[in-house]
Formats: sequence, structure tokens, C-alpha cells
Amino acid sequence: MPARRAWRNLPEYPTLIKKNGTPLKPERLFTIAAVFLLLLVGCTDTPWNNPYPASEARSNTFYSSFSERPKFLDPARSYSSNEWAFLSQIYEPPLQYHFLKRPYELVPLTAQAMPRVRHFDAKGNLLSPEAPAERIAYTDYEVDIRPGIRYQPHPAFAKDADGKSLYWPLPEGALQDIHELSDFRHSGSRELTAADYVYQVKRLAFVANHSPIAGLMGDYIDGFGDFARQTREAYEQLKKQGGEEEPWLDLRPFDLPGAQVLDRYRYRIRLKGTYPQFIYWLSMNFFAPMPWEAERFYHQPGMAARNITLHWYPVGTGPYLLSENNPNLRMVLARNPNFRGEAYPEEGEPGDRAAGFLADAGRTMPFIDRAVYSLEKEDIPRWNKFLQGYYDNSGIASDSFDQAVQFGSGGEARLTEAMRAKGIQLNTAVATSIYYTGFNMKDPVLGGDSERARLLRRAIAIAVDMEEYISIFNNGRGLAAQGPLPPGIFGYREGREGINPYVYEWRNGKARRRPIDEAKALLVAAGYPGGRDPKTGKPLILNYDTAASGPDSKAMLDWYRHQFAKLGIQLLIRATDYNRFQEKMLKGTGQIFSWGWNADYSDPENFLFLLYGPNGKAEHHGENAANYHNPEYDALFKQMKVLPNGDERQAVIDRMLEILRRDGPWIWGFFPKSFSLHHAWYFNGKPHLMANNVLKYKRIDPVQRAAKRIEWNRPVVWPLLLILALLVLSVMPAWIAYRRREQKVAR
Repeated sequence: MPARRAWRNLPEYPTLIKKNGTPLKPERLFTIAAVFLLLLVGCTDTPWNNPYPASEARSNTFYSSFSERPKFLDPARSYSSNEWAFLSQIYEPPLQYHFLKRPYELVPLTAQAMPRVRHFDAKGNLLSPEAPAERIAYTDYEVDIRPGIRYQPHPAFAKDADGKSLYWPLPEGALQDIHELSDFRHSGSRELTAADYVYQVKRLAFVANHSPIAGLMGDYIDGFGDFARQTREAYEQLKKQGGEEEPWLDLRPFDLPGAQVLDRYRYRIRLKGTYPQFIYWLSMNFFAPMPWEAERFYHQPGMAARNITLHWYPVGTGPYLLSENNPNLRMVLARNPNFRGEAYPEEGEPGDRAAGFLADAGRTMPFIDRAVYSLEKEDIPRWNKFLQGYYDNSGIASDSFDQAVQFGSGGEARLTEAMRAKGIQLNTAVATSIYYTGFNMKDPVLGGDSERARLLRRAIAIAVDMEEYISIFNNGRGLAAQGPLPPGIFGYREGREGINPYVYEWRNGKARRRPIDEAKALLVAAGYPGGRDPKTGKPLILNYDTAASGPDSKAMLDWYRHQFAKLGIQLLIRATDYNRFQEKMLKGTGQIFSWGWNADYSDPENFLFLLYGPNGKAEHHGENAANYHNPEYDALFKQMKVLPNGDERQAVIDRMLEILRRDGPWIWGFFPKSFSLHHAWYFNGKPHLMANNVLKYKRIDPVQRAAKRIEWNRPVVWPLLLILALLVLSVMPAWIAYRRREQKVAR
């Protein structure tokens, strides 16, 4: 009876589903549910957890992620790596880095050949390439670009039958139904010309664009400052006349002597004096072309309110265009249908052929049709999606490092067995960056060029064990620095001749840190026996200024204290916020600090200038945070800066490094190593730490990827079957009661 009463309280369960008017009985219902479940599991070829549409399963699409939304996509303004990851696939400066060669080498991109560089004296006479820098009044860079290069389809180029622009000027109300760029029905294109490169140089000088390199270029490009003043005045006048907040100022009529069109495919940039490193700037997005039509199109009233701007929709000639910009969800690059094609490199460095990096030699790029980048702010979801095959490549977060990488007895990094079983591959490269600990050379205790201070700095440099730091805090991802130049930069020396002999010695074919006893002996020679201040008899107290704070930084700061304690020195941590830290550096009131530098270009000048006296941060607000000044080093720097790569320049650099190692303004720290993983279906994954336009070189096998996704993401159905069984058992008493009632009625 209790079971029967319980059944009657159910909502007529046996007749909920009908077929041809006949109630389906419970046993039939459960059978159908079980069969349906098994069919669902067995018949699909798309994993249940696939975050992408099933139609993309075998598409030639590259999948990756980004963690920080790009803010500026205007090449005159953008200077962040997360922005250049997209911009560099769209815009094309005249030069690029060779994808495979090391040390890094510049090669033509849209240019037909490397620029012609010519020097002139103050009277306009042509000088020989070997002319001394003091005789050079001007340096010309002449660039010939390749004919036939075309821009991506874009509404700014759309024209009617009479050749007039379809979308300029827009009549009032024309934007009523326009919410994004794709809402414009028509698009067009045109050929790239030399004038587009000159127009972009003018945009760097135009103050309204707030270019971060305007100050530097103003020091070199002829007439840059005068052009900036003229266009600023014209712009202010235009705003008063038109009443628009950001009207369009056509920069073409304004003359810039340092950027001139010579003919349709040839232009010239003229520098004051000589600046050999300028050649590297011609590989950056700052010097990519900008069609004036695009700037005019985007400056129309109402565009900015709809986010239809150059910061949101770039316009370039590169292999890809930005087809979807939703930085809170995903960014999508699609193949530019107007791209001319480019051949994959046919030569590289030794070992590239064996590693498979020349398998596509001579083939036309790009290989990938589409690239989807999803926003991932957390490391764990990003890592899990990579392991599931939903991202084609990945970095390695610290929390996942032990799961992915282990070190052999010789210290070599290799993948764990679990990673190798999935066919995952590891690429490592030493970054063109340095993290260092600096001494304020203006400090009365640690600074100056006295022998006492020099020996004190040297003792500390031996005691601070950077190999241990790399192992503990970087998962072994780094190379202890012997000076400011990282591998891959001209002037860096390998092996015995490249070590810092004041901190290391060469033993058994390797650089070994000198023993702590030597550091203690240096302290005695410096007048600090046992690390004690001779004036007070107490431990010497030194201050470490840092912006690191909070529980995550405590272990690292404790480690620094321990390094100094090995010498008997007491290290006082002075933690503050980053703004206050920067203020201390600008005023030169810090004592010991840690900082870093990422290369802008692959020239030794970009690192050695960090210790050039006139770049002192306290006096000149430069990047020489240690405020180091050595007359011989400064003179050699000016000499080295204008020399071409070769034996003479190498000899000058060797002498500069000897001076730095002897004086020791830095604990040289380490060069970080980048560890990247990719799946077996991802090809041409050689790391390049200077180039950003690398997507065109990548190739994937979507068929292999689709198969692996199914294999790695088979649904675990036993919990569902268990739930179904529990459901059957829970309803069974009611079903038995129902059957009994039916039998009783039948009798």
C-alpha cells in the first residue's frame, strides 16, 4: 500500500510519452534512454568538450590564446608585445628578420633589396662608407619597394563607377545601421606605394598620434621637430574651425625633409649625422605603410563612437587581416585575399634541416588560412586546453612546469614521459632580455670607482648565486649572464673567452662560480672583514629597493637576504609600490635594486647603452639606472655605436665588457629562457625572439589534430550510466506497484 500511494502521487509517469496513442511503459522508456545514450556516445566524431564549432574540426585554422587585451592597433602608437602579436601579421615594414638564421639577420620584406645607405658632409658631398662619424652631417636611407603589392579589402578604398569614394564624405545619418566595419557593404583595394611609407613617418611626428618613439626620431630624422610644430598648429586651427573633437588633418601637403618620395616605388629617409641602428627600426611596425585614405575614412564623425577606428580595424598589406576584434572573448586573423604570397626560407643555421625547419623551403606562404586567439586570463584553463588539443601551442606556467619538463643529469631540459607520449615537442631559446641587480654608483658605500667599492661589489656578485636563483624561481629557465650581451647579439662570446673572470673561473669545460671564500677574502681587502662595518663593528647594512611585495615575493626577498648573509652583510628590504620605486631611481636615492631590459632591436648598442654615462637616470632620466660613468667606456661606446659588425667592432666590445666586468656596476643576473610547447601537428615552430610576423611561417595538419582531439577527449560515460541505473532502481518500487495494480484490474 505505501508503494501504491507513492505511485499515485507521481504525475501519471507511465503515460508521459506516447507513440501512436499507446502509452510507453517504464521498461520501454528506460530501454530507449539507454540506447539513445549509447548512440550519443558512439556516433559523434566531435568531442563533447570541444569549444569550437563542429564545422571547424578539420579546417586549416590555428588555435592559440592571449591573456591581455590589445589596446592600440595603430602602428604609430602601439609599442606592446601583446599588440604586435596581431599587428605584425597585418602590417609590413620594408624589412624583416630572417626566420631561421642566428645571429638575427635583417632581410627585405616589401623592399626589393636592403636600403642603400649613403653619407654626406655638411656641404652635401658624398662620403665614403668608411668616413669617420664626425665628418658625417647626413645619412640617407633609400628604399625601393616591390611593385604590385596590394592592400587588404577595405571600405576606405571602395569607389563608385566614376572613381569617387563611396564612403567619404558620409552623409548625415549614414551610420545609423553601421555598428562594425563589416556593415559597410562595399570594399576596395589599391597598390602599395612609396608615398604610404612617407605618410607613416609623418604620422610619427604628428603630436595627436602620441607616438612613443617621436622623441627618439626627433633627434635623428631631419626636420622632424619643425614638422611636428607646423602640423600641431594646423591641427589646433582645424579643430577651432570645424568644431570636431578629432578632425582629420591631411599630412600630405606638409613637407618633411627627412622623409621624401622619390618616385612611385622609391622613398628616402634622411637622418642628421649617423645612426647605424636605424636600420633595425625599418623592421618595426612604426615604419609600416599607412594609406591616407584609411586615416581619412576613420576620422569621419560618428566612427569613434562605434569603435570603428584604426585602433580597432588595422589596414595593411600583410598575409592576414583582422576579421574579428572582440578582445573580451577572441581575436581572429583571416588570410588576406590580396596577399601576393611569399616563399618560405631556403636556408637557415646548422641543424635546421635535421630539425625539420627546412621541410617547407621555397613553398608559398602563408600556410594557415585562419588564426583564432581566445582570451585566457588564467594559466590552468589555458594549460588544460592545450593538453586536450584545443590550443596548438603553449608556454609553460610555473605551476605546470614539473608536469611538462624535467632536467637530466647534465642540466638539459627534456619533456616528461607523459608529454612525449602525446607527441608534444619542446623548443627552448635564450631571450634577448636581461634581468640584473644593479648598484647605485652614486651611493657613498657601494658606488664610485674606488678600489674599496669595486672589491665590495665584486664580493657581493660572487655571493649572489644566480644559478640557484634560476633553479628556484625560474624552474631552471635561464642562463647566468657573464655581461650585458645575451646570445644572438653581435659581440657575445661563447665558452671560456666569454666568461666574467672576476666572478667565474673555467673548470672542466664550464664556467664555475668562484667559491664564497674568495668573496670573503675580497671583503677583507675592501675593509669589511666578516662583513662588518669597521666604523661600528656591527654587520654592514645595505638596502635593497624593490617594488616586489606580498606573499608571492616573500620567498624571493628572503633568498636575497640569505645571499648577503653568507658574507655577514645584513640586507634591509625597502619594498614600495612601482611608482615610488621609479621615483627613487630617478632621484638616485636607491642603493641596490633589480630591473630588466627587453631588446628593441638586435644590436649590441641596445644593451651597452644601459651603462653609458650620458644615459644616467638620476641626471639625464635615461635608462642607465645604475648611474654608471666611466670615461673610457663612454668613449668606446660612441666609437662602437657607429662601427659596422666586424673584427674592429668586436675588439671594441671586448674592451668595453672587460671594463664593465672589472667595475661591476651590476650583478649581471641572467638571460631568461623561453620554453614553448607545441603539438605534433604544428610545424615550423622554431622560436624567434626578435621577429613578430611569424604566423605566416607556421603550418598545421588539421586532420591529425582532429583525430587526436577525439582520442584525447573521449567522454567518460560511466557516471551517466550509473545515474541511469540509480534512476531505474529508484523508480522500480513504483513500477512493481504499477504492475501489480494492472494485474489485479485484469483479474
